[in-house]
Amino acid sequence: MNPQDILRYVDSMHREKNIDTDLVFSAIESALQSAAKRQYGEESDITVNLDRSNGRIMATLDGQPLGDDQIGRIGAQTAKQVIIQKVREAERDSLMTEYREQIGEIVSGIIGKADGGVATVNLGNVEAILPRSEQIPGETLHANERVRAIVFEVRAAGNRVRVVLSRTRPQLVQRLFEQEIPELSEGVISINSISREPGYRSKVAVSSVDSQVDPIAVCVGYRGSRIKAVREELAGEHIDVVRFSDDPQVLIPNALQPAEVEQVLLCDLIGRAIVLVQEDQLSLAIGRRGQNVRLASKLCGWDIEIMTGGELEEQIERAVTGFSQIDGVTEEIAQALVEQGYLSYDDLSVIEPDVFAEMSGLPLETIDRIVEVAEARAEEAEEAAAEERAQRREREKAQKAVEAQGGEAPAGEAPASEAPADEAAAEQTASAEAEAVESEAESPEPPVAEAEAEPAETEVAAEEVEASAEAEEVVAESADDSAESDASQAQPTAVGQDGGDVDGSDDPQRNEPS
Repeated sequence: MNPQDILRYVDSMHREKNIDTDLVFSAIESALQSAAKRQYGEESDITVNLDRSNGRIMATLDGQPLGDDQIGRIGAQTAKQVIIQKVREAERDSLMTEYREQIGEIVSGIIGKADGGVATVNLGNVEAILPRSEQIPGETLHANERVRAIVFEVRAAGNRVRVVLSRTRPQLVQRLFEQEIPELSEGVISINSISREPGYRSKVAVSSVDSQVDPIAVCVGYRGSRIKAVREELAGEHIDVVRFSDDPQVLIPNALQPAEVEQVLLCDLIGRAIVLVQEDQLSLAIGRRGQNVRLASKLCGWDIEIMTGGELEEQIERAVTGFSQIDGVTEEIAQALVEQGYLSYDDLSVIEPDVFAEMSGLPLETIDRIVEVAEARAEEAEEAAAEERAQRREREKAQKAVEAQGGEAPAGEAPASEAPADEAAAEQTASAEAEAVESEAESPEPPVAEAEAEPAETEVAAEEVEASAEAEEVVAESADDSAESDASQAQPTAVGQDGGDVDGSDDPQRNEPS
């Protein structure tokens, strides 16, 4: 090999692939040594060194130097393959080092492929992937679009580097704020905490080292220009900027905005904060599907429970009563537990034994037994709650099934108000026709349409009179039967005032099919 060619090759690898020159020299030395052992035997003692300044090759075989002609006879093709392999490994290691240093940092690239699943992003020297699980819910990515994301994971995949990006991590919100707000990089204001539900809402707690600088106003910008730019990058995600405080009594109400908080009760032993609000602020503090209180809990680092004053009193009374029922727990001990924030068997089951012993003065054996009872009762309560949820789901499914059928009775069942027998229906029809004829006969003046009837209609009128006579006979027979069964139904009519049949069709014997 020509020393000058070696130097040019090393320099090009360093400039194009950003590989350290020592790594390239070491790769060439290893390649030449492997090729020499294939020629002289694997058991031979061969060393190969390259002069970093002039590119000359110095090799020895069993302690004896090898001349340039002997080195030149080494399989050049084998050495070239080994060099390529070593260079690829060195390039992979260089890329992994570069991108591992950027984990949590924001990068920008061009989308190469986006088909609703995994999207590929060209970052220049590597092609990264953006999995569906790391994409913002609801957003649509298109090919050849520029996208910004954070480096989430870097791992080796053979001779290649697999860079995984994310747009759902809270770090993306922070990096976008840093790009849009110069005061963050200058150190005038700082982001202390971020909680996020991608695609829906984020809460950012900020503070300022200068009392004259309002950190919230700085982050929002003039007419909301800065926060608007961040929201557009996050597919319209809502962002709440709140003022940070080291005092949880101040931070928790700020995190629950826009709800108004009456009082915050801190339970330090279990990391719980009980927040009392008015009845009209309860739903606002909890948020849609618990989103507001969930994000506030992540932002503050406290397990926040929202309730009204009345609910707290009921829960305290229930907890004292329940704890007092455990053998060995007096009412005074139950009161002390409640004051420390232990409001359920589940809370009591995870209490530290030494803390309980210091609080109650009970021996550890008694405390272990109390904790076991609390664990058993907590499991029973959980099973009962799961059973209740299952029953509620079944009721909801049944209700949906009824609504899907339109509230109609199942096929094959006749409504109770209808007579199932054809004979009863025929009798009702005959009775109605007879009553109509009687009402026409009692009318002082005939209808106008009948008074103006043509002579050609006399045959039809005669048929109607005959039908009326037959109907009167049916009415008379029906009246006799009704008089024998019930004296109160001596004057039958077609339909009663309450809409039910009163002509005898309600009689179960009359309704039976003939």
